[in-house]
Amino acid sequence: MGNPQTIWYNHQKQLVETIDQRKLPFQNLIIEIGTLEEAGNAISEMVVRGAPLIGVTAGYGMYLAARYYAGNDFQAEMKLVAEKLKSTRPTAVNLAFAVDEALSVISGQISISENVKKLFDYAENLKQREIGFSKNIGKHGLEIIKAVSETKNGEPVQILTHCNAGRLACVELGTATAPIYLAHEAGIPVHVWVDETRPRNQGARLTAWELGEAGIPHTIIPDNTGGHLMQHKMVDMVIVGSDRATLNGDVANKIGTYLKALAAADNGIPFYVALPSTTIDWTLNDGIAEIPIEQRNASEVSVMEGLLDGEVHEFSILPAKSAVANYGFDVTPARLVTGLITERGVCNATREGILKLFPEKANR
Repeated sequence: MGNPQTIWYNHQKQLVETIDQRKLPFQNLIIEIGTLEEAGNAISEMVVRGAPLIGVTAGYGMYLAARYYAGNDFQAEMKLVAEKLKSTRPTAVNLAFAVDEALSVISGQISISENVKKLFDYAENLKQREIGFSKNIGKHGLEIIKAVSETKNGEPVQILTHCNAGRLACVELGTATAPIYLAHEAGIPVHVWVDETRPRNQGARLTAWELGEAGIPHTIIPDNTGGHLMQHKMVDMVIVGSDRATLNGDVANKIGTYLKALAAADNGIPFYVALPSTTIDWTLNDGIAEIPIEQRNASEVSVMEGLLDGEVHEFSILPAKSAVANYGFDVTPARLVTGLITERGVCNATREGILKLFPEKANR
């Protein structure tokens, strides 16, 4: 699999390196991020995507901005940098969490060089924290897959997922895919139904690539196939990730997740959301009313990429005069969520369930 991480600091070159996810699965291209502007562009242009990875990239962006600072008011400048990074993607809460936490580590009582080191250490620690979260999410989710496997008489556990919540969306292992990786490593037979996830096809292009690299059996399906599979008892459970969750258990994820949750509920199939606590917005209580839903460029819908004679080309697939609405996310209400798989365990998608695992957040 090569480097299992999706982002890292190259000490020799003194810059950040990451996989350009826009190029997968056709090219496995590593790009360099050496400035604040390059970090911001990587986030906004979806070179990196997935809430945890966006947060880590933003953490490095704060460090890179500080490293090249040459003005007179360091703290004021870093606040502007933070706002600039926050504006790159509005839905994923990890982005705002990372830059705000980065701001909290700097101080006017120490030199700029000391602050730069603090910001670098913060970015590195945030990356390690997200890796740890993914490992623990994997362990807790593995127990759910084990329990299902015990009822299958040796047949594979059939898991449906939507979009990409794997290592490409995080740093290692992922969120929704972490339990799947660990189940596969433990010898539990699993098979993954991979939604193609239009637009941008993160399932077909990224999740399928990940699972293929790991040798995990999977099948790519059109987005509208999941309900049919559930009706015919071909899905045992659904696991998805999240870009922002509320304190009451509502979850925002890639557009189309809500429809999968409705189909799962109608067919009595467990619907789990795997997410680290950094993805919970502790200030929100109504996901549909309060979570900002990003609207992205129409070209993501009207144009698709593909291979032709070994070269990657873009193809227009819609009538030129047709209008396009491209909502990046939707919100699945807590009532449709069987459980949240977090780094501290599995809980009900309720305020009470979440605060039982995270009691320190009760008075926020």
